[in-house]
Amino acid sequence: MNQTFKTVASSNITISELMLPSHTNFSGKIHGGYILSLLDQIAFACASKFSGNYCVTASVDTVNFLKPIEVGELVTMKASVNYVGKSSMIVGIRVEAENIQTGKIKHCNSSYFTMVAKNSDGESVTVPGLILSNQSDLRRYFNCVKQIALKKEKDLHEEIFDHNSPAAIASLDGHNVKLDIEFH
Repeated sequence: MNQTFKTVASSNITISELMLPSHTNFSGKIHGGYILSLLDQIAFACASKFSGNYCVTASVDTVNFLKPIEVGELVTMKASVNYVGKSSMIVGIRVEAENIQTGKIKHCNSSYFTMVAKNSDGESVTVPGLILSNQSDLRRYFNCVKQIALKKEKDLHEEIFDHNSPAAIASLDGHNVKLDIEFH
C-alpha cells in the first residue's frame, strides 16, 4: 500500500472574527453556543484541508471554556490535526480573544473534535498519515493517544459497572444526592 503522509502544519487553519452584540448571551458575554458553532466550522475546515475530503464531526471530545469573551474583542481560532486514525482525525483548537484597544490577548478556550473523512457516497475513507515535525506536534499526538485510552477505559467502565449494586449505592454516601428510586 502506498500511503501518503502530510505534516501537521499542512492542516493549520486560523480564523478571526470580531464579536458583536448579536453574539451575546443573557449576561452580556459571548454565547458559548456561538463559539461552539465557530469551533465546528474550523474543525471541519482543518480536517477537510488535511484529508482532501468532506468531513463530519464524530464527537466533541473536550470543550474547556476558560475565560469569558467580551463584545468588541477579536476572537482568533487556531486549529490543527493532532492525531490521525484510519479515517478519523483529532483536531485541536485554541481560542484567543484580543482586546483591540489594549492589545491584551487571553486564552479563552481549548477544544478537541474528532472528525471523520467521507467520500461522496458518505462512506468513511482513509486519511493521510501524519508527519510529526517538532516537539509540539509530538506532545499533542501523545496527548491524543492518552485521551483515546481514557475514553476507551471510561466506555468499558460504563459497560461493566452495576449501577444497582449495594456497593454502588453505598458509594453515594457523602454525595449531594437523595435516592428516590424503587429497587426491584
